[in-house]
Amino acid sequence: MVKHIIIWEFNDELSGEQRTAAACRIKRELEALQGVIKGLRSIKVYTDMLPTSNGDIMLESLFDDTTALVYYADHPEHLKVKQYISQTVKSRKCADFEV
Repeated sequence: MVKHIIIWEFNDELSGEQRTAAACRIKRELEALQGVIKGLRSIKVYTDMLPTSNGDIMLESLFDDTTALVYYADHPEHLKVKQYISQTVKSRKCADFEV
C-alpha cells in the first residue's frame, strides 16, 4: 500500500474567515472521494493544525498501490477539488511512501 500525505499553506491574502471556509470545503470535498475512486482505501483531511506546524491543512490518504495513486491524481472528481485548492493555497508539500 501507498501512503500519500499533502500539507498546504493558504494564500496570505485570505482572511481568517476565508481560511476556515476553504479548509471546511477542502475537507468535505476530498473526504467525499472515499468510495468514489477505485484503489483509494482511506482519506482524511486535518484542519486543526497546531501553531508548531508548517502548514494550514493536511491530507492523509492510503492507496492500494502506486497505480491507484496515479489513477486518483488524474480522476475527474479529484481534479475538480484540486482546481479549487490551487486557488486558495500558496504552497504544497507531498510525501508518498510504501507502508
